[in-house]
Amino acid sequence: MNCAESETRPVLGPAGNIAIPVELRKAVVKQKSKVEKPKEIEESRANKAPSSPTSPALSKNYKTVPSVLKQQDQKILRLNLSLNASCSSDASSDSSHSRASTGKMSRRSVTPIGRKQCSSKSEKVEKTDTDSDSVSVGSADGTAVKKRCSWVTPNSDPCYAAFHDEEWGVPVHDDKKLFELLSLSTALAELTWPAILNKRHIFREVYQDFDPIVVSKVNEKQIVTTGSTASSLLSELKLRGIIANARQILKIMEEYGSFGNYLWGFVNHKPIVSHFRYPRQVPIKTSKADAISKDLVRRGFRGVGPTVVYTFMQVAGMTNDHLISCFRFQECIAADDTRDKDDSLKAKVQGKQPAAIELGLSRAIDDLGLTME
Repeated sequence: MNCAESETRPVLGPAGNIAIPVELRKAVVKQKSKVEKPKEIEESRANKAPSSPTSPALSKNYKTVPSVLKQQDQKILRLNLSLNASCSSDASSDSSHSRASTGKMSRRSVTPIGRKQCSSKSEKVEKTDTDSDSVSVGSADGTAVKKRCSWVTPNSDPCYAAFHDEEWGVPVHDDKKLFELLSLSTALAELTWPAILNKRHIFREVYQDFDPIVVSKVNEKQIVTTGSTASSLLSELKLRGIIANARQILKIMEEYGSFGNYLWGFVNHKPIVSHFRYPRQVPIKTSKADAISKDLVRRGFRGVGPTVVYTFMQVAGMTNDHLISCFRFQECIAADDTRDKDDSLKAKVQGKQPAAIELGLSRAIDDLGLTME
């Protein structure tokens, strides 16, 4: 069988089903075809060439045919090499895909994705737990910064931050202090807490350190007159209301012994601990504040609505509305506990004093009786 005369047939290659001559697949047949091809091509071209062999153009064509054939042979060899390389690459890729499908992959290529995801989830859970339960956070300098309630930010007024850290939520029983905090709470209808605290020294100067006895005797016209120091603080209605409230406090002091006993009686002489976690849980007013407000209004107090009264309860420590994450939450509870211990000790001492006095008197009488005898 002559390989040069064989017909082409379809062969499956890497680029699809294409017709490839058989002589490209076998190297031995290629070598034979290289020798036989020039003769066939020369004969075919000689038959097609013109009959005048003596023309210079024809002689040139005859001379260039072998060189053209060599170039074609080189192209065929390069094509064969590229086909072999592509076949080998396809085979390697097929083998890798087969390994991946069977699960026989190398250990180096497999990464512990599940472990990484689990570790990342555990790290996230630990971070959220520490953020929600932590009471203090670290600053950039490495120093410990106490965590406050969320409405007190680093940009807050220093007076307001100090008021939160030292006074807000601390139980107050002194009548002068209660009168001052109630008056400042009524001023919230026209001013904010930072503005009130920055003018606090002016309030104390105008209202004589909020002594209810002295304020009840103040002449309202002197305070209300235009150009006075008090006129720059609040409106005339609010200034007159503070004086009127001082007079009503004196009446309560006569009835209950002190203004503190009257107020703390609404909460059974014990602060209400709210245990709020988020600022949105803190109410504006409560039913207890509403009850106190109604009783104060009945007694003749001015500017003491439920919202003002609840603000006063927060400031005076009648309710502990510090967030549980705030460092002042536990401190305010501890302050009330220490006061209870002090009161119990005072009661014990006062109970022992009359007995000691009686014993001393009885001994003195006995001594006198013996001397008389």
